[in-house]
Order: sequence, then C-alpha cells, then structure tokens
Amino acid sequence: MAKLSFRYGSMNSGKTTTLIQVAHNYQESGHQVLIIKPKVDTKGGSKITTRVGLEKEVDHLIAKNDNILDLNLDNLAAILVDEAQFLEPKHVEQLWYISKRFDIAVLCYGLKVSFNSFSFPGSIRLFELADELIELPTLCQCGVKARFIGRKVNGEYQETGELVIIDGTANVEYHPLCGTCYFKKVKKEF
Repeated sequence: MAKLSFRYGSMNSGKTTTLIQVAHNYQESGHQVLIIKPKVDTKGGSKITTRVGLEKEVDHLIAKNDNILDLNLDNLAAILVDEAQFLEPKHVEQLWYISKRFDIAVLCYGLKVSFNSFSFPGSIRLFELADELIELPTLCQCGVKARFIGRKVNGEYQETGELVIIDGTANVEYHPLCGTCYFKKVKKEF
C-alpha cells in the first residue's frame, strides 16, 4: 500500500533539491509523477526552484479552493508536493485519501515551523496523517542542527508579521537557526 510521506526540515535542508532528484529517478525509470505546489508560493512562478540553482516545472499549482481529487490521477506512480506547509488541511486529507484509495505514493516536502516558531496548518495536518515522517537536517550558522527559521526584513530579524512572505521578495531573507540562536537573534532574550 502506498504511503503519505512528509519530508520536512528548516531552510537550506535540501527539500526541493531532493524532490527534483526523486522526480528524476521516477521518470528515468519510466514512471509518471505529478509535481504540484501551492499557488501561494509565488517564488519561481510555475516552477520549483532551489538555492543551488536547480528548477523544474510543476504540473499544477494548487489554489486554496482546489480539490486535488479533480486532477488526472491516471497511471501515476507518485505525487510530489513542494512547499507542502502552504497546503490547506483539506488538501493534506485529499492526498492521504489518494495514497490509500488509488495506491499512489505521495511525497510532501516542506517546513515544520514558520519564522514565528509555530507550525503551519498544512504541516500540522501532515504530522497527524503522514505514514512516514522524515526530517531533512541542516545546520545553523553556529554549527548546531537547525530546527527553526529566522526571518530577516531589511536585515533585521522579526518575530511577528504576515505568516506568508516569500523568500527574495520585499527585502526578506530566511535563515536556518538552532534553538539557542533563535532565542538570541529573533527573540533577543539572551
């Protein structure tokens, strides 16, 4: 039986790079995949892009009110989802259903927490339903495993603001941080 998998990590953990490699492996073996991402992720337009320069066209951008079950699922071996944290909980439920009802592997890649240290609704639902949870590690600037994300706007870390501001827009940058550096840099508590 196919699984719903959530592969999560902080910024720079290679989530999208891994997705592109997985898509290549499936396709090189003659299997069909469907690559989707939430429409709210405007970075790259209709492509998924990586910090190392790789990019791949997506098959479908998922809008807030879309039903993934309406997509053509014929002959698919897998559905690959980039930026899965931006999915609506109902989209996660649809993907879970697809993995069970149609025996299609669903691999979701995304963030566990946002810049404010709270989980996205899509990530929460993935943690509740996924058959497999895989953390993709990365390092904080201090060399410790990063589990948090710092958002800089105009060079200053922020703890509040809009939940979704896409990297590279409006002088926004995101950085992987360990818990100690999150407290120091974002919360400025010590």
